[in-house]
Amino acid sequence: MVSSTKAGTFRALHHDRSPGDPLVLPGPWDAASARVFEGAGFPALATPSAGVSASLGYEDGATPADEMFAAVRRIVRSVSVPVSADIEDGYGIAPKELVERLLETGAVGCNLEDSTREGGLKDPRAHADWLAEVRTAAGDGIVLNARVDTFIRGAADPVAEAVERARLYVAAGADCVYPIGAPAAALPALRAGVEGPLNVGATVRGTPTPREWGELGATRITFGPGLQRAADAALREIADKLG
Repeated sequence: MVSSTKAGTFRALHHDRSPGDPLVLPGPWDAASARVFEGAGFPALATPSAGVSASLGYEDGATPADEMFAAVRRIVRSVSVPVSADIEDGYGIAPKELVERLLETGAVGCNLEDSTREGGLKDPRAHADWLAEVRTAAGDGIVLNARVDTFIRGAADPVAEAVERARLYVAAGADCVYPIGAPAAALPALRAGVEGPLNVGATVRGTPTPREWGELGATRITFGPGLQRAADAALREIADKLG
C-alpha cells in the first residue's frame, strides 16, 4: 500500500492550472507503455480499462476483476509517477474491499462509472451514496474520478443530466468528474455547472487538442484506449511490411 503523500501529489496536479495547461494523463495498457510515458516526462498516468482489456485478450468490460487489478499492479510497480486506474463500475465489490484491493496495487486514483452492467444509467442518488462510501473507505488515499455516462447512454438532455449527476458526485466526495463523450460544444455549460476539476476524453490526433480542451474549461485530459489502439495500428503496419 502507498502512503497518502503520493495521492496528495496527484490530487494537487488537478488544481491551480491555467486554462491552456490542463493535466494530460496518457493511458498505459502494460508496464512497457507505462515506462514510455513516464520517460516522456508526464507527471502521472491513468490506465484505460479498454486498453488494458485488449492487452489481456478480453473485450472491453469483460476482464475479470482479479486480472484487472493484477495488470494495474504491474503498471504501478514499473514507474515512479502516480497512477490512476480505471476500475469500471467497481466489479460489484463492496466499497471497503474495493478500496483495499485498489490500494494494494499501489494506484492512487481511480475512475468509477455510473453505467449499469446492462448498459443503462444508475440511479444518480444511489450512485452518489455508493461513491460516498468509497470516499469514506479511501480517506485521502485515492483521487476519485467519477465518470458521468449521460453522453454515451442516450440521456434525453445529456448536458443537464451530466451537471445534475456531477454535482451529486462532487458532494459525495469525488475529486474530479468525467462526462465521457462530451463534445466540445458542451464544455462551457459543463464548466459553468460543475464545481472542481473536469476530465474530458481527447483523441490521439485531431482536434480539439489538449490545450484547446483546456481553454474550453477542461482540467484533465485522458485518451481512453486511444493510445493502445494507435500503437496496435502502428504495429499492424510494421507487420504488414515484414512479409
